[in-house]
Amino acid sequence: MIGDATRPKIAGRKIIAHICNDSGAWGKGFVLALSKVSIAPERAFRQWHANRANNDFALGSVQFVQFAPETLVANMIGQHKIRAKDGIPPIRYEAVEKALSAVCREALRLGASVHLPRIGCGLAGGDWRRIQLLLEERLCAFDVSVFVYDLCQTQRPAKDRETIPEFIN
Repeated sequence: MIGDATRPKIAGRKIIAHICNDSGAWGKGFVLALSKVSIAPERAFRQWHANRANNDFALGSVQFVQFAPETLVANMIGQHKIRAKDGIPPIRYEAVEKALSAVCREALRLGASVHLPRIGCGLAGGDWRRIQLLLEERLCAFDVSVFVYDLCQTQRPAKDRETIPEFIN
C-alpha cells in the first residue's frame, strides 16, 4: 500500500509495528517518522532500555505504547546492534518471529489490524521475502489483517521495488 504507516487510514483499532535494536539507539529509519507524530514511542523505548536490568528488554520482546486514541505502537526488538558484523546483518529473524507472535496476541485481544513499513529490510539488512513469510505465519494465519506501507515506489532502492500486496490476508 502506498502511504504512511504512521497514519493508517483503516477504521478501528490499530497496531503500528516496527523493528527496534537491542542497543537502545533511536534516531534513524522509521522511528524518525514515528517521533514526528508522537514522542511517546521514543520516550517509552528509551525508558525501557534504560531500565533493562529490571524488565524484559531483549531480542524478541515487544513494548506496546499508546500512539493515538485507537492506535498502539509495537516497539519490537528484532535487531542486534545497529551495524552488520562479519557480513551478518543486524536483523534477527527468530526475534522478529517471537515479537510478531506477541503482536498477534495483542491484535486478537483488541480486535486490531496491524500496520507496518517493510520491517527489518532497511537499516537492519533483512530479506523482505523472509519477513513477509513471518507476517503470513505469525499474523495472517490467525486472521489478523496486515497492511504493509511504502511511502512511494520511486523513493525505494531498486532492489526493493517488487509489487507488494495492499493487504496481506
